Order: sequence, then C-alpha cells, then structure tokens
Amino acid sequence: MTLTSPAFKGNEQIPSKYTCDGADISPPLFIADVPAQAKSLVLIVDDPDAPSGRFIHWTAWNIPPDTSEMGEDDLPEGAVEGGTGFGEPGYGGPCPPDREHRYFFKLCAMDSLINLSAGATVDMLENAIEHHVLAEAELMGRYERK
Repeated sequence: MTLTSPAFKGNEQIPSKYTCDGADISPPLFIADVPAQAKSLVLIVDDPDAPSGRFIHWTAWNIPPDTSEMGEDDLPEGAVEGGTGFGEPGYGGPCPPDREHRYFFKLCAMDSLINLSAGATVDMLENAIEHHVLAEAELMGRYERK
C-alpha cells in the first residue's frame, strides 16, 4: 500500500498552503495498492516533534477502501473525523512554534469498520484498530515557519 501527495514528496517541505501560515487545508493525497480484503482505511496525522510531545493534527476513519484520492480539504463520504490537539475534529495544519518539525501521514488498511463516534481521541482510535491492521503506508513531510 502506498500514500503519496502531489503537493510534496516524502521527507520534503510541506507547502505553506497546507499550514497555519496559509489556507490551513489538508493536502491532496493519493492512495494505491490497498489490500483487496480491506473494509476501511484509517488516517492519522501527527507531529512527534512538538514541545509538549506528540501532537495530533488529523484523524479520520471508515474511509472507503476503494478511495484512491483525497483532494485538498476533502474527506470521502462516510469517513468520520476524530479529535485533534487543536481541540476539535478536522484537519489542522502544521504550525511549529520553535523549529522544523516532521509531520507523519499514516494510513492503515483495516479488516473492519471502526465503531467510534466522531470526535474520538487518537488513543481511542489506536485501541480500536489494534489487531485489525492489514497494511500500512506512511508519508512524512517537514515544515518550519519562516
């Protein structure tokens, strides 16, 4: 399974359009080679370099497994968004306060749908997907405020 973006390549700078310095919208994502037996996809976007520890920028689950593209600021029909470090569901872009940070977009193919309510925490999501992940893909981008 692969996760890529036409907006930035792995280990490269995330364009400011997708950060707090720009439009603060989610970047377009391309998904390929999802296992045929997958029932749903889960996306977790986090920053492990935040001063207070891991910071959650976006969580979404029950993304249809036949999704091959998520456009800018787009969530596929049926997908559910969870809580973030910003205190509300939905995408919140990179906004590092101190230096360049890494942002990991992690995609998991699941063997089932996830039975969680909108706004659930990342801990609840990670507990729910444990032992249900069929495949994983990751895209890491970097960002530093100028």
